[in-house]
Amino acid sequence: MNYKLNAEWEPQDTIMLAWPHRGTDWCYMLNEAQACFKEVARAIVREMRLIIIAPDVDDVKLQLSDIEHNDRIIYQEIDTNDTWARDFGPISVIDGDKRYMLDFKFNAWGMKFAAYHDNLICMKMFENDIFNAQAINCQDFVLEGGSIESDGMGTILTTSQCLLSPNRNRHLSKQQIEDVLKERLGAKKVLWLNSGELCGDDTDAHIDTLARLAPGNTILYVKCDDPSDEQYSSLQRMEQELKAMTNAQGEPFALVPLPCPAPIHDKEGNRLPATYANFLITNKQVLVPIYNQPEKDKLVLDTIAKAFPERDVVGIDCNALIQQHGSLHCITMQIPENFLRTREWS
Repeated sequence: MNYKLNAEWEPQDTIMLAWPHRGTDWCYMLNEAQACFKEVARAIVREMRLIIIAPDVDDVKLQLSDIEHNDRIIYQEIDTNDTWARDFGPISVIDGDKRYMLDFKFNAWGMKFAAYHDNLICMKMFENDIFNAQAINCQDFVLEGGSIESDGMGTILTTSQCLLSPNRNRHLSKQQIEDVLKERLGAKKVLWLNSGELCGDDTDAHIDTLARLAPGNTILYVKCDDPSDEQYSSLQRMEQELKAMTNAQGEPFALVPLPCPAPIHDKEGNRLPATYANFLITNKQVLVPIYNQPEKDKLVLDTIAKAFPERDVVGIDCNALIQQHGSLHCITMQIPENFLRTREWS
């Protein structure tokens, strides 16, 4: 097999969301969470299809009855524990004109939370036959979509803290884990960040909170300039690592810094892992989390617009999402072009 893991900016068929409901950790702030998800859904269906997974799709249809283009939504009635589609959704690869969807094991970031429904979602979607691709069972290996970045040309960017954590694949060495990424994702070169972590992060330093690959051999990354910030030292070390990296073709990256949002805390005073790096790239847009911090929000939107000049950059208030330690990219998973069956689904 000669698999290829597309870059996120390559053509897509659809985006996945798993809708928040009373059985999730959003129950104490459900209205705020659903309002944020609705804004994300509204932005996506402006240009493309959207898959929504929920245990009660009629309830979601009612919530979205007033948005334009809601006929572009494909509903899947499936039980869920939570809403982090990036990490339990299928990882899609191609081999020439053949398409495969890999169902890796999801153990809720190292058995931190319940995942008995979420780990079955990919299988149930395959059984519903909505994808024009072959499903491959990869349940022998724990991997979350938020822990890897691909440039579509053989470079995979990840973090040592996440992929080497003992609560995921402790029976495998670093080299064995790298071999899995090369075999199943078609990686030619795996880049390991050893530094970089956000306060309050419970994913063990997912790469999509820290550094994101972009067209033109570019990396957009979280930069901290405040020595008094508790994240400063780790993010400074991460920046130095990025400067030394090259892609699978041996070329250095152009580095584009994104500022850290001003600290956001929960009601107990714990700092939350707010990040601007957790943006979603779609066919025509980049949906960017913003945090009601006008000066920094504008700087980030302008910076990302320069990195993606052919796309509209749209800011979406994600103050609700960050209360559960995630943001916009975390709740979504893209499905590449030609993976979705063309017939209508409801």
